[in-house]
Amino acid sequence: MNSFFRGLLVLSLAAFVGECLELFINVVLARELGDEAFGMYMAILPTMLFVVVLANMELPVSISKLIAEQEPNYHWSVLIHALKLATVCAATVMLLAVWILPMLPVFDDYHTGIQWLMILLVPVISFSAVVKGYLIGAQKTGMIAIANVLKRTCQLLGLLFVFSFFSWESDTAIFMALLALKLSELLVLTYLITVFIINMRRIKKAKSSTMPWAEARKKLLAVSVPTTGLRVFHSATFAIKPFLITWALGNAGMIESIALVEYGKLAGIAFTIGFFPAFIAHALLIVLIPIVADSYEKKDFRTLHHYLKLSILVTIVYGAPVILAFYAFSDTITNLFFEESTASAYLTILVPYFLFHYFAIPLQAYLIGIGLVRDAFIHSLYSTIISFILMLYLGSLPSLQMDGIILGMNMGAVLLTLMHYVTICEKLGLNVMLGRKNGALPS
Repeated sequence: MNSFFRGLLVLSLAAFVGECLELFINVVLARELGDEAFGMYMAILPTMLFVVVLANMELPVSISKLIAEQEPNYHWSVLIHALKLATVCAATVMLLAVWILPMLPVFDDYHTGIQWLMILLVPVISFSAVVKGYLIGAQKTGMIAIANVLKRTCQLLGLLFVFSFFSWESDTAIFMALLALKLSELLVLTYLITVFIINMRRIKKAKSSTMPWAEARKKLLAVSVPTTGLRVFHSATFAIKPFLITWALGNAGMIESIALVEYGKLAGIAFTIGFFPAFIAHALLIVLIPIVADSYEKKDFRTLHHYLKLSILVTIVYGAPVILAFYAFSDTITNLFFEESTASAYLTILVPYFLFHYFAIPLQAYLIGIGLVRDAFIHSLYSTIISFILMLYLGSLPSLQMDGIILGMNMGAVLLTLMHYVTICEKLGLNVMLGRKNGALPS
């Protein structure tokens, strides 16, 4: 219990600092790029994140789960196999990126260097993922916290330097903003490699046992492949979303350039503010995965029940006041970006979306830890299909427009969270009130 709260506190504090820096980053981007270029930046960002997901291969999740399940004498062997897998993943994704990215029409309006930024980002992400996976599995949360803060700090300083001393055309300004992101990832990799070397020396000194390559690969891919599929699905839908939204708004009679500006305010302002408190949810996810994996491996259902209740309680304690603040002070908060912005109304209507998102993240950690990644993917598929249908229909109505888009998003978040929750309760032998069914533990 002490390690749970200590890890949660360290990661939450670091993530809070990181989210504050992210907020400042978006304020700088919104003011320096202007409405249209900021909308273009937010529209290309999902494509970059999609490439990052492929490079990542969800190795932090699979490695952390395997490290948590294995005795310390197997850690060195696991890491060697993980590095081999990361090398194969990085090479494959880079080759695919070199082939596919130039053919995508989405890059026609952007600086040509952006494609190469994405390609060169791949190995940085892949090898960072291995170290992060080990640190999470070994519950060395302090080092993960430092890496998260370091990334945002470097990105913000880079942006301040670029826009304070130079003046750029819009396409070059977007390129420089993404370059700052790339350099921040590179700095984090340098830090993680240093940490990795120090820990490797310590592990190699201890008595170690060898895990067969076939067994390690099977266990890593058993988690990485479906979890990556889930992340790819999320990233793909996120990448599609700006085009879906602008198309629906166009059907409602809104001019395309105005629709792009409104999407920039939705994604760059309302989402940035609404997802800000989710740093606690992400800290819960990182702390919960090794605990849940270890407890489920040992069939310790009492511990699983306890941490499920605890994670929900933590979410209620921080989530309820936060969404009330969003509802009551939306104008004041969104004015940090633009004065008299429609993002204020968007933030108010998005309150259910953000609240259920806070719950869904730790619930997803449970699904991963107990081996129900396939269920998590199916839940995401169903909720996204329903959400997109509603977004297209309601967003195309001239009377609703962006309000209709947001209502569809709200419905998707509610469905996803409820499906996660019901599935976990059934797997752990709990009723919806988190009491044991018939007073018995699952077999």
